[in-house]
Amino acid sequence: MTISAILGGKGREVISVTADQSVRAAVALLAERRIGAVPVLEGTRVVGVFSERDVIYAVAAHGNDALARTVADIMTAPAITVGPEEAVIGALSLMTRRRIRHLPVVEGERVVGMVSIGDLVKYRIDRIEADAEAMRSYIQSA
Repeated sequence: MTISAILGGKGREVISVTADQSVRAAVALLAERRIGAVPVLEGTRVVGVFSERDVIYAVAAHGNDALARTVADIMTAPAITVGPEEAVIGALSLMTRRRIRHLPVVEGERVVGMVSIGDLVKYRIDRIEADAEAMRSYIQSA
């Protein structure tokens, strides 16, 4: 199954920030939306990812002054992205290898969604449970 299927189930809404926004404003957005990361966009192109982890590193390095900096100062760039046609298992492998929890989904140069490791793990668990149920039904009907 592909990332596109994940987006079909969870939706394609993309909450984003721009590189010139303040860290304070971006943190407020993460808190308000109860999310852990957002793509940083320049027009429709992803130029980075801003995450909780970036904030922690910035506060450790700069104290309270980190909140007055811009997103560009602390975001992770370049962004690691995935296409909608990517296999879920491939995306999970990429996230594990790179130790990241969020992937912007990009088609051409346009962001079309965002997936988290939680989205992908939930999908895999649901598939495993559905396969197990199908096997149980098959065995009981035989």
